[in-house]
Amino acid sequence: MATSDLQETKLDAKSQTSVHDKHDPTLANHPFVESNAIPLPEKRRKKGILGFFGGLSREDAEEIERLAENVTYTKEEEMAVRWKVDLRVLPIIILSGNAHVLPEFNKNFDITNNNRWTLVLSIFYVGYCLLEIPANILQRHIGANRFFFMSLAWWGISSLSFVYSKGFKAILALRVLLGIGEAGYYAGMIYYLSFWYKRRELAFRISLCMTGVVPGWIGSLLAFGLVRAHTSVLKGWQFLYLVEAVPTLVMAVVILIWLPAFPFSCTFLTTREKAIAQARLREHRPKSHGGASGWEGIKLVSKDITVWAFVILYTSFNTCVATISYFLPTLIKALGYTSIQAQGLTVGPYLVGWGFVWAQAYDSDRTKDRGYHVMASASVGLVGYIILATCAEKAHGASYFAMYLITGGAYSMFPLVMSWAANTLAPTSKRGVGTALIVSVSNCVSIASPQIYFDPKDSFRKAHALSAGFPRKQKKNRFMGLAILSALFIRTRLSMLNKQKVRALAALSKEEKELVYADGLEELPDDDLRYVYMT
Repeated sequence: MATSDLQETKLDAKSQTSVHDKHDPTLANHPFVESNAIPLPEKRRKKGILGFFGGLSREDAEEIERLAENVTYTKEEEMAVRWKVDLRVLPIIILSGNAHVLPEFNKNFDITNNNRWTLVLSIFYVGYCLLEIPANILQRHIGANRFFFMSLAWWGISSLSFVYSKGFKAILALRVLLGIGEAGYYAGMIYYLSFWYKRRELAFRISLCMTGVVPGWIGSLLAFGLVRAHTSVLKGWQFLYLVEAVPTLVMAVVILIWLPAFPFSCTFLTTREKAIAQARLREHRPKSHGGASGWEGIKLVSKDITVWAFVILYTSFNTCVATISYFLPTLIKALGYTSIQAQGLTVGPYLVGWGFVWAQAYDSDRTKDRGYHVMASASVGLVGYIILATCAEKAHGASYFAMYLITGGAYSMFPLVMSWAANTLAPTSKRGVGTALIVSVSNCVSIASPQIYFDPKDSFRKAHALSAGFPRKQKKNRFMGLAILSALFIRTRLSMLNKQKVRALAALSKEEKELVYADGLEELPDDDLRYVYMT
């Protein structure tokens, strides 16, 4: 039996009994622990809230954690709790992530050449990069509902401002504001979901929330339908920004009211169910309060070579995602279609890509594998870029088919890589800072990603070759090929670390093993001998 399977089997077995042999004497006769009776939810005044940016009640969180240490529950009860979380938390996160879509072009802002357009695309990432890590630390302090409300409200207002803005300077300023609004959102969403789901449940849930293919095909349909709309008040492109802004602002309010900040503060679970939701995550023990601080998380992340390997992996494929999301209509138009036809034809690659994303994420969770699935997705994207680089104008059908491969391969790596990183990094502060760092550094590189497709004279063959990983002159820049190599390195490294931990545990005496397993750490760090990496 695989090491990770062995650990999860032990954890499932423990779910029928007490977690620790040493019970808290204050809870020994607690009816919550001794029986399956479900007490009525307790209503408390949240303490420690000093305005909107105040923290949540530490006492409530600590109570649920104490109860979770001793709660006993059946598999059926665990599944019922997870189903409640799926029905309440996931729909809100999914809708918030897919409420906004960016149109691909705008003639109102004096974008007279390709250089100006690539600058507009690139400047978006400035605020994104600078605020990613601080935003993630802020989320843990004020709770997910307030943080996501701020993010979406800022984004929606910025998007709404496009409707009546004019000029090149205006679009540059608004693009920076959009980047600030999106900073911390995707990494924060992954961080938030890790408080609700086991490691082997995470990739598929992330795929439902953050792939980007849903905004892609929705945006394509909207652009195809609305770009020709004209009234005495608004033009087609203004309708696009209006349609993307209003749902985002609505979702901001929905999130503030209905999304739980943390599992311990949710109202749709009883006190017992909250403890079960916490107890079933014993394999990585997420902690909403206490533990290592944000600064300690930064120090842990900075000296972990695995984190930097994830940075390289994420950067390599995210550069391809950034370019294909911006230039897909342009590439299709180059095959001989009109601008409106090209906009409509982007729907196909995004829809097929959506299915591939879900299939990869589901199978990754089912098989408890991340590395091989990441390499498979990168290989699919690599083949697509090779076809484009060699058949750009010679075979239009093959080139269009290649765009399906690129979209599915590149976008499917989002949930796989980010769930893999979240599975790997512990404690909670390291996970939050680490996922934010990965996204932040990657988006710093993405500032330059639109520049890859700067020269259409050769039908973007050089850009396709660069994205694939075999450019002739820029030999230091290899994207999909680099993604495969970095994923192989991470999987090999984590597998070796798991084997080292098994050997270290086997070398301990019986008394030493008892001391290790009796260690009542609030959180299990990833360098602990009991922590098994998902490979």
